[in-house]
Amino acid sequence: MDPSKSRRLLPHTIFLSVVVPGEDLKSSSVFLCFALISDKFCHFSSLGAICARFTITNNCGYTVWPGVLSGAGTAAPASTGFSLSHGESRTLDVLPSWSGRLWGRTLCSTDPSSGKFSCATGDCGSGRPECSGRGASPPATLAEFTLNGGGGLDYFDVSLVDGYNLPLLIVPKAAASAAAAAATGVGNCTSTGCAVDLNGRCPSDLRVILSDSGGDGGQSVACRSACEAFGRPEFCCSGAFGSPDTCKPSSYSQFFKNACPRSYSYAYDDASSTFTCAAGGDYVITFCPSTTSQKAGENAPANPSGAAVPLINDTMVFMGMDYSGAAAREPPLATTAAAVAVGLAVAHWLFL
Repeated sequence: MDPSKSRRLLPHTIFLSVVVPGEDLKSSSVFLCFALISDKFCHFSSLGAICARFTITNNCGYTVWPGVLSGAGTAAPASTGFSLSHGESRTLDVLPSWSGRLWGRTLCSTDPSSGKFSCATGDCGSGRPECSGRGASPPATLAEFTLNGGGGLDYFDVSLVDGYNLPLLIVPKAAASAAAAAATGVGNCTSTGCAVDLNGRCPSDLRVILSDSGGDGGQSVACRSACEAFGRPEFCCSGAFGSPDTCKPSSYSQFFKNACPRSYSYAYDDASSTFTCAAGGDYVITFCPSTTSQKAGENAPANPSGAAVPLINDTMVFMGMDYSGAAAREPPLATTAAAVAVGLAVAHWLFL
């Protein structure tokens, strides 16, 4: 391990060597690093850290409070909620096989009498900035990840299935992953997200309006999904509509899809909305990204199924309501590495 990393981590960490027979040093879960201050852990090898790293940036003209929810059986990162001022960035390290979702909360404040923290959009209901295992209250734009999933790939998407509250973009950081995907024809390693502001364009029956003391009717701060707004099985892909054959896009889901062609718009919108990179890369997640730096069609995917899908579409039109589809989808999940469980058990025994 790089001595500079050791100096930064000690004296609050313990290193434990757990080698899986028949595996090389990096592919086996070795040198599990337990950070005693935060009770969180990451993998390290003799080559350095092999955690995945998210760099989360706020380009919005207001403060955003990112929230983080880990999938079932997946260890949470050191922080599950924090604030980002305009122009501020923060890194978040997760296990290499982490799965879960990230989102932005807006218009947050702490009640001076009760001390309870809450947000107008994306609130997780924890009563404080840390979400601590709670998910976003819809509507919220979601960044979803399953790292090191099937085929040794990272799977990720931006979902509007639970509605929309602010623009969000995921950009794979490791150029090597994209190059490997292009060379082998495996994966679809490119940027995805919804880079446009939909709150002002949202259909009137989906809008979330924040009351205005000035009496002018307030402003639209989020856009609900048809499932949340109406609760109908055909919008929620439930009951008799619980399969790809019976649950189809609706005019409401088409509103989201037309504006943000690479984002999930309803539960079975997989073909043009799930992206993959070779496992081991890092990701940049940006709230309110600059559309001038990420033009429509830029970074065309290696996978032909997404090759003609632009990142944004400024010509979208809402055609009105029908009752033919859409909705709530669970975040992608990954299986927790066996070596992590072994490491945790050993660490628990050490500190009894």
